[in-house]
Amino acid sequence: MRAALLKKQFESELGGLLDWQSRPAPETVPTGIAEVDGAIGGLPRGSLTEIFGPASSGRTSLLISILAAATARQESCALVDAGDAFDPASAEAAGVLLKRVLWIRCGHNAEHALKAVDLLIQGGGFGLVAMDLGDTPPAIAGRISMVSWFRLRRAVEYTPTVLVTLARQSNAKTCASLMLECAREGVSWTGAWDGARPCSRLLRGMSIRVARRKPSATGAAHVLLPLW
Repeated sequence: MRAALLKKQFESELGGLLDWQSRPAPETVPTGIAEVDGAIGGLPRGSLTEIFGPASSGRTSLLISILAAATARQESCALVDAGDAFDPASAEAAGVLLKRVLWIRCGHNAEHALKAVDLLIQGGGFGLVAMDLGDTPPAIAGRISMVSWFRLRRAVEYTPTVLVTLARQSNAKTCASLMLECAREGVSWTGAWDGARPCSRLLRGMSIRVARRKPSATGAAHVLLPLW
């Protein structure tokens, strides 16, 4: 009781709360997709954001948009590609400034990817560091220990870096400040199908749903992503 009274007295004298463990709300940056930004409020700096979903769920397209937005802000970015799946030509067509992206290929080695991300964050100087585990089998990605994820979370904390990871399923769990789940809802084709005769049709894009699973599951965006 006495400690509480002393705390209140100090707060009254100092004109503010004595809460040295609280962290101010981090600065956020846009993903480049207005619908997603409206639903989630942007990506937090100094935090780990986890994007997950099955194959063809739009997670890679979302990452490309994030890279395009970051390079448009003239930020240096690093992409740690665990599965050697990055397509520079498609990324450039989508607006990514490749001269501002450090592409690190890891030869399907998730542990090497994890080590590379750690070194990049510790070295500093990047506005965005992304680790793509999308082509890594869930059983292998799931072997990354929570201690490793916690280390990444602490390494990026209080830095201006946006740390993003992609995978088929959630791996970082409680170490992620923001979790986004991608799911495909449908596809869009050019031309019309009359149901009687075949015709040439081209895939125009796909409709995806990006749902915020952490810090709350209330935000979701429905987006039509074009093919690049």
